[in-house]
Amino acid sequence: MQNLEEILEIARSVAKGAAELLRSYYHGSGDRNLKVQYKQDEPVTVADIAVNQFILERLKADLDDDFGYISEETDVLKQIQRESSQWVWIIDPLDGTRDFIQKTGEYAIHIALVKETRPVLAVVAVPEAEKLYYATQGGGAFVESSNGIEPLKVSLRERIEDLTIVVSRSHRNQRLDYLLQRLPFKNQKAVGSVGCKIATIVEQRADVYISLSGKSAPKDWDLAAPELILTEAGGRFTHFDNTPLQYNTGDVNQWGGLLASNGQSHDWLCREAERILLEFDSLNANSDGLI
Repeated sequence: MQNLEEILEIARSVAKGAAELLRSYYHGSGDRNLKVQYKQDEPVTVADIAVNQFILERLKADLDDDFGYISEETDVLKQIQRESSQWVWIIDPLDGTRDFIQKTGEYAIHIALVKETRPVLAVVAVPEAEKLYYATQGGGAFVESSNGIEPLKVSLRERIEDLTIVVSRSHRNQRLDYLLQRLPFKNQKAVGSVGCKIATIVEQRADVYISLSGKSAPKDWDLAAPELILTEAGGRFTHFDNTPLQYNTGDVNQWGGLLASNGQSHDWLCREAERILLEFDSLNANSDGLI
């Protein structure tokens, strides 16, 4: 198998090509039609499928046969190959499809390499910003743009009142709204793709992101690449009980409460989030018990 630096160069090149292809769909090149369909209430376009195929074909052509693959738009995950390999690519060809369709520009491409259950390499491309974020385990996080390549570091903001939280426009539920209303953040901004959300944290434009599953949960491909970029930039990304996220476990769903932050007040935020949600659940249990 190639070494990690060689694999990173391949992944960066693949992500750049995928970003160009995705932008051609986004800006309506030729007579392309997005042909939006819905899978489990989530939109899927021809762009998702085309970019997924591009990424898989390029990776398989340029890499050895030592890898398994898990991709959002691949129905058959090659279960035997995945289980026989400790190295697995987890891919989201278009994270933020709703934002892609609505033309907010806040969509991204996620490519992560996981060893056993933890990411060791990550690339996140944000096509409309013309930026490529990448990281390797223990090697730091970087962003490539027209300004060249720069290292990434999260903010050192510590006072809760000074922190900015990024939230989703579409993936909301009553428990999450209750939690966000009771955490003492003064600043809140809505951002699309998870990759774009984490980009705001590693570029010190925000400090916290919370995910709370409801009827559905974020998937491995939503989180694996952004997580490594955040943690290599000095941030933290855990469950509310402070346990690490695990990938390639057989269940692609990441259930429960997840907190990404600049790390400065991470432990307190986890404890407070759990306390507030217990309060919410208790209030609703009492309400349901009323006649």
